[in-house]
Amino acid sequence: MRRWTRKLTKWTTDMLDLPQDVVFDLPRVTMIGNMQVYVENHRGVLHFTDTYLKLALTQGTLEIRGRQLSIRAIVTEEVFIEGHIDEVKFG
Repeated sequence: MRRWTRKLTKWTTDMLDLPQDVVFDLPRVTMIGNMQVYVENHRGVLHFTDTYLKLALTQGTLEIRGRQLSIRAIVTEEVFIEGHIDEVKFG
């Protein structure tokens, strides 16, 4: 049943030309060089230091490693990080 629901949702997304990140509740990650990361559809900050950030996602986590990281802005489902970004990893 779950597979059928996923196929129906994918078909509906394609037919209505809807963004998949909205329909499937996927994170949208936008990077500007290695200096800024903007993440939409996260579920909260799990851990934060000036070298490491771990965000909860609907399915898994997102880890960002770097130097002099700072959270510039954070709202319910969006976070904006600045600093020298070395690595972005889905887990």
